[in-house]
Amino acid sequence: MTMRTGSSIIRWVALLLLCAAYLQGGFDKAVDFAGAIAEMQHFGLTPPAPFAAATIAMEFGASLCILTGFYRWLGALALAVFTLMATFMAARFWELPLPQRIPAANTFFEHLGLVGGFLLVAWHDLRERRAASA
Repeated sequence: MTMRTGSSIIRWVALLLLCAAYLQGGFDKAVDFAGAIAEMQHFGLTPPAPFAAATIAMEFGASLCILTGFYRWLGALALAVFTLMATFMAARFWELPLPQRIPAANTFFEHLGLVGGFLLVAWHDLRERRAASA
């Protein structure tokens, strides 16, 4: 295995790890669509079934873009926006009483880290594309 091949494998594994929660989430929602609908209802998204279907499509589609390199930057930006919106919807730690606030705050800031990771993926991919076309 050459250094370039090893780097490519490490890069792909890193991208897979970044997308793992979205692949797992999309799979779980697809397998338990009623549960996905209930989740959308819990967060006040109506009509819940189309929101659930769109969430599944987003989680799978954007992850596949990132993993295959097909419009990787677009998939990464899509998951960055999706994650940011979902974080402000689902991890509102500032509204919780103190015993529950700390783990919710951890979740909130971990998700902001994912947003940052996706922004770096998009930036790096766009930079590579510009360099290849120059």
